[in-house]
Amino acid sequence: MTGSATVRVLRDRTAGLFLAAVVVSGFGTSAMWLAAGVWVKSLTGSDSLAALAVFAMWLPVLVGPALGTVADRLPGKKVLVGSNLVMAALLASLTTVDSAGRVWLLFAVLVMYGASFVLMDAAESALVAGAVDARLLGDFNGLRMMAGEGMKLLAPLAGAGLYARFGGGAVALLDAASFVLAAGVCALLPAPERAAAARTGRRGELTAGVRQVWGSPVLRPLVLAGSVTMLCAGLNGAALYAVVDDSLGHSPTYAGVLYAVQGAGSVAVGLLAGPLLRRLPERVFTAAGIALFAVAVGVRALPYDAVALAASAAVGVGLPCVLIAAMTAVQRETPPSVLGRTAATANTLLMVPNAVALALGAGLIALVDIRVLLPLVGVTALATAALLVKGRRGRLTGSPTGPAHSPAEA
Repeated sequence: MTGSATVRVLRDRTAGLFLAAVVVSGFGTSAMWLAAGVWVKSLTGSDSLAALAVFAMWLPVLVGPALGTVADRLPGKKVLVGSNLVMAALLASLTTVDSAGRVWLLFAVLVMYGASFVLMDAAESALVAGAVDARLLGDFNGLRMMAGEGMKLLAPLAGAGLYARFGGGAVALLDAASFVLAAGVCALLPAPERAAAARTGRRGELTAGVRQVWGSPVLRPLVLAGSVTMLCAGLNGAALYAVVDDSLGHSPTYAGVLYAVQGAGSVAVGLLAGPLLRRLPERVFTAAGIALFAVAVGVRALPYDAVALAASAAVGVGLPCVLIAAMTAVQRETPPSVLGRTAATANTLLMVPNAVALALGAGLIALVDIRVLLPLVGVTALATAALLVKGRRGRLTGSPTGPAHSPAEA
């Protein structure tokens, strides 16, 4: 059954093209994600500025609802093609960054990088929801997760090697080329008619996504539980190097092994997400993922390599369940006219807690022993899973809660 659903998704022209674009652009993005911080560090010698390189990519998530409004106003295909081409041009300009005095240009491009992904994710959600069979949306989102995580396993090594041999400009050009290829793939997408976005005034437009999430008995509990879980994930991520050094007694490079194992777990769950979402209520599927993540975080401070590796794999399996279920619910439960804003709002509510927790966790681990902190984080996540199951109401439906629409109307 799993193989049959996967084949059906891949045979869908729109879904197949989107997945191809994720693979192509994901390779360059994963390479650039690693290189950006190293590049800033090598030019400035500052650890703080190097950390800000990653934060710069996260920053635009804060204005997700506004960017989602833009995605609702413009044809999705044009948004995807145009954003990819603009990013290719901006990345090519980074070949001029060769001194500390030009680092500002790198940061500016990284902020635009993050903004482009928020915008493209919103546009993609609207196009996919209208083109892919509602029963296969879970399979699509699982495969999308698998494609993205798969690139994270391969691309950082290529990016590190390219940076070491030719410098940051070469990595930027590789990423630019991946965006050009992704633009070409997106240009092959069909351009269906979209439902007109309702105009409710500037303030109303910006809050339409929030109202859709908060007013839905399906979306609200999933997104809120996801927000708490991603907060816990940020604290877990901030403690990673303390686990590697203080608990396991390894050098910081061992974190790469744990990341790779976690990525492998995410790739595996990508294939199983669709079938499981068809058999389980979405709250049960999400709660099971949160519970697995919670147990993994709780035992991560034990000073055993085998436990650390198993916990990383479990985090890789459990955490994506939250994101896959939430995005599938958004695509199914939201009217086409506000889908871009709703998807961007949900993304903001899910990802901002993770970014905040990463920053807070960096200071917290200096004050609280990880043998205390990580079990507390695990208990918090486990309580979130229990509350989600306890309040179990509102099953995913085959059509959105708004006006019914067919695949051709997205």
